[in-house]
Amino acid sequence: MDIPRRPGQATRVSDLRASDADRERVAAVLGEALADGRITMDEHADRTTRVYAARTLGELTGLTLDLSPEEAQPILVDDRPVTVFFGRVRREGRWVVPVKLPLLALFGTVELDLREAVLQRRHIVLDSMVLAGRVRLLVPEGVRVDVTGRTVLSTREVRTRPAAEGPTIEVAGTLIFGSVKARAPKRTLRQRVRGRLRR
Repeated sequence: MDIPRRPGQATRVSDLRASDADRERVAAVLGEALADGRITMDEHADRTTRVYAARTLGELTGLTLDLSPEEAQPILVDDRPVTVFFGRVRREGRWVVPVKLPLLALFGTVELDLREAVLQRRHIVLDSMVLAGRVRLLVPEGVRVDVTGRTVLSTREVRTRPAAEGPTIEVAGTLIFGSVKARAPKRTLRQRVRGRLRR
């Protein structure tokens, strides 16, 4: 049963609607699992039926949890804080970015690849606590990155191509002896030529 939400109340990440592309990602993983014998024909048929009947991202994620590790899942629905101590942690692929995502980097690096991510809202806040750590963002074209957090002996480098009405990623919180670097993917030759012709 769908529970109505009050205006302004954030939708739970797992309740976001799935797209056809999301279903195809999961179906592809099931096909690979069938091909190498990790699931049977009956299991494949059952799970594939559930894939194409799924309405939400949460319904899709449960179908491949036993087939690959978390970092290799076709869709990652995870609103837990991103935390790293003396190492590196990375989120990439098809994952849902919650409205407010806490980041903690102590002498480590947080890498967030947002090129295929689902932004829960058009304004996302990365609530950061960085001590001698690094935050690395890879954002698609059209996304703005604003560093508004308090910085102490920290550096920032933002090389993105925001659009006037595009989404915003705000890096808030506190950065001490840290760095933030955000960039958009390099344009192909064809994209650069098209951009010049439009001027």
